[in-house]
Amino acid sequence: MLQRMSLVYRVLVRVFHVRVIPLFVVWFYTALRLKVWWWMLIDNLVYPGLGKTKVERPIIIVGNPRTGTTFLHRFLVKNRFGAGLHLYRSLYPSIVMQKVLRPFLPLLEKVSPARFHQSAVHETNLSSVETDDVTVFFRYLDGFFLYGFFLAWDDADHLPLFAPEKRDTTGRDFDWLEAVWRRSLVAQNETRIVAKLFSTGVRTPAFLERFPDAHILYMVRDPVEVIPSTFSLVTGVLDKAFGYWSQPDEVRNRYNERLYLALVDLFRRFHADWESGKIDRKRVMVVSYDRMMQDFDGLMAEMVPFFDMNPTPEQLAAIKATAEEQRAYKSSHTYKLEKYGLDANRIRRDCAFVYDTWLTPT
Repeated sequence: MLQRMSLVYRVLVRVFHVRVIPLFVVWFYTALRLKVWWWMLIDNLVYPGLGKTKVERPIIIVGNPRTGTTFLHRFLVKNRFGAGLHLYRSLYPSIVMQKVLRPFLPLLEKVSPARFHQSAVHETNLSSVETDDVTVFFRYLDGFFLYGFFLAWDDADHLPLFAPEKRDTTGRDFDWLEAVWRRSLVAQNETRIVAKLFSTGVRTPAFLERFPDAHILYMVRDPVEVIPSTFSLVTGVLDKAFGYWSQPDEVRNRYNERLYLALVDLFRRFHADWESGKIDRKRVMVVSYDRMMQDFDGLMAEMVPFFDMNPTPEQLAAIKATAEEQRAYKSSHTYKLEKYGLDANRIRRDCAFVYDTWLTPT
């Protein structure tokens, strides 16, 4: 972790010319880790049955960013298909700690990382259900977020640092997720977890081995839409926090290329495991973004049995109402590929395997 902290600090100093604030962030981060560790010990005293709580039949949403993962994740959690991690639960995973801090969430919003997001691209706050990769990032200062937001800016390319075959953090990450999920089940009085994990896309076979009764939803959307939309999301945060557009063209173009290749690699790694037979296809349901927008009720009619669930009347009503909303939905998020040096033809070539396997040519 010290190495990763050093790399992040180097990027902040060399690229973004920020020197003092990161030192305070390191102090805050270290203090937060110690507090979380202490409060999680207290959880075991206050909730003696916590250790016996099992993560069973988790519903895991996997896919590249901007493939509809957030919408589906929040819908399933809101309508009680299972418990999801709100952002504050990811940052403060102790149940007791959450109860202590909950009245202060409006105040904590002022220093929350969520404040850097543009609402038109991705609306979020501490009380929003968010990707579970966040809790791994804040626990270990590691993962795709670390690379995408920080290390891809460095002079050297650190992408191999996050390749499972080069550096496998699977056991560490899954242990932590399971500990956090157990607490989330107890805190929300639920029996199943609904999680969103981008990182599972590059290690799905290992995840299924660790959680053999998991139900995985793999989200697919046209890469020509996914990749520039992800750029808009990530660079919007970076610009608000550090000034993405104020960086020299050479530095920004190098970063853009690395982020692009990393996003293509997310597609490629899941696809390679899918085609090689390493993934048990009976345990994975491929979900089309376009169908989710135009035939949500029909899609859910197939998805709910996949979960081994019988929907309640309230859930059926929510599905019907949401289907009507989805068909009429028009996003206010706009972006241009050329703005980030992207080319639609290149994306189609580099992601041809996505079209050949899952998408109907248009």
